[in-house]
Amino acid sequence: MQRITFMGSPLDAASMDETVNYIEQRLLNGVFTQHVVVNVAKLVHMQTDAELAASVIACDIINIDGMGVVLGARLLGHHIPERVAGVDLFHRLLALSADKGFPVFLLGAEADIVEKTVHSVEKTYPGLKVAGFHHGFFWDDEALIVDKIGQSGAKLLFVAITSPKKENFIHKWQDKLGVDFVMGVGGTFDVVAGKVKRAPLWMQKYGLEWLYRVIQEPRRMWKRYFVTNSKFAWLMLKNLMATS
Repeated sequence: MQRITFMGSPLDAASMDETVNYIEQRLLNGVFTQHVVVNVAKLVHMQTDAELAASVIACDIINIDGMGVVLGARLLGHHIPERVAGVDLFHRLLALSADKGFPVFLLGAEADIVEKTVHSVEKTYPGLKVAGFHHGFFWDDEALIVDKIGQSGAKLLFVAITSPKKENFIHKWQDKLGVDFVMGVGGTFDVVAGKVKRAPLWMQKYGLEWLYRVIQEPRRMWKRYFVTNSKFAWLMLKNLMATS
């Protein structure tokens, strides 16, 4: 995979198929892989949050999940084949795990949401082995959860916790998780469990999933997107001026 540097951060300019194939080969060879996706908000926060930046940069695969980053990188002359959405990659890897017999562990979200997610993915992917699962409220004893994951026999771990908690948790405990692949999946469990609806395909295609989220949760989301998108636009302007 081709790695680029965008706004001071390394990113992998890879397609979905290329990413899945690369992960599969590493799994088959028993090579540990720490994966992360980057969107506009995360890229902006990485500029001032040193711990988050270190956690992301340490990852073996850094996919671009966010059309703002895709379009921004293209505008600066980078070849980005497509957006690799974390929720779509999650489903592709579950299908791969069911096919290859790789056990998975699901960590994060509320207790009822992660349980619904387990039932949903087991129904969607016959043969998938869910080695274990746990909700995302375990911060009083992280070591206990890490031990539970390690004892489960899981080969892949999906962490559905908000940023920057999930990135920092994975980075902190990567050597003790006992899995061959770990990936943060944010709010994916909420989507799979039916708590949150995903944007229509046409909105996904044109990078408008953020707008769909604002429409669903205007009070909580409008300020977040207004602030991060404004900061990203300013960073883009500075980068464009530096390269002109």
